[in-house]
Amino acid sequence: MQRIRLRYTKRGRLRFTSHRDFQRAFERALRRAEVPMAYSAGFTPHPKVSYANAAPTGTGSEAEYLEIALTERRDPAKLKDLLDESLPAGLDITDIVEARTSGLADRLQASVWELKLDGVTVEDAERAAEAFLAAESVEVQRRTKNGMRSFDARAAVAALEASRPTADRPVDNPCAILRLVVRHVTPAVRPDDVLSGLRAVADLAPPVPVAVTRLAQGPFDEETGTVTDPLAPDREAVTAAPADRSGAAGSPAAAAQVPEGSA
Repeated sequence: MQRIRLRYTKRGRLRFTSHRDFQRAFERALRRAEVPMAYSAGFTPHPKVSYANAAPTGTGSEAEYLEIALTERRDPAKLKDLLDESLPAGLDITDIVEARTSGLADRLQASVWELKLDGVTVEDAERAAEAFLAAESVEVQRRTKNGMRSFDARAAVAALEASRPTADRPVDNPCAILRLVVRHVTPAVRPDDVLSGLRAVADLAPPVPVAVTRLAQGPFDEETGTVTDPLAPDREAVTAAPADRSGAAGSPAAAAQVPEGSA
């Protein structure tokens, strides 16, 4: 059995696809590309696909991750091309590696988010960001299946800054860009929660819906405050332990890897 890890995007109108919609589209792509998938046992076998920390419906993303298990070995680069051709534009495979290590989900410790605030000046966004970061805690509420829940949105935010959009815009149509780094904690703090916090501490209320995009997710470096590539350990393992004649990983530890839980 071979395990493959992929990074994919949700762009444009496909940001509004739900996680279940993506699951169906991806499984169709697996069939079109004739990928030799491993299947679960039981009365209703399904392909072994593990999804890790999917972005909420309505948000774009440049950094979604999943893992698949195969019954036959395939060249990752060729597999990437086949799957990318089988998926609709906007759901794009941007990176692929053979899994040589365990714990992909555990590496997704933080996300970098970009929030486009049309109708908000950069000065107002900067003041709101400063007030949010200066607060010891920012209580927000979110409706869950068990009713309204209150929690602190401030503790999970490692960085928050405002800037101007890179493209030229009319002076009478202000726009601010917020970029934030959010640790993955429990309960999860989402971009919408941070927006609720900015409204609470600085009365920042964009007049139109905010466009939200995840730019990256992965291990969080406490010293630099940056989010790094979660697939890097697998690439490094390939370099350190080249494949043997049979095409299997040369490392005994790699050969003993067990697939992570499937969805």
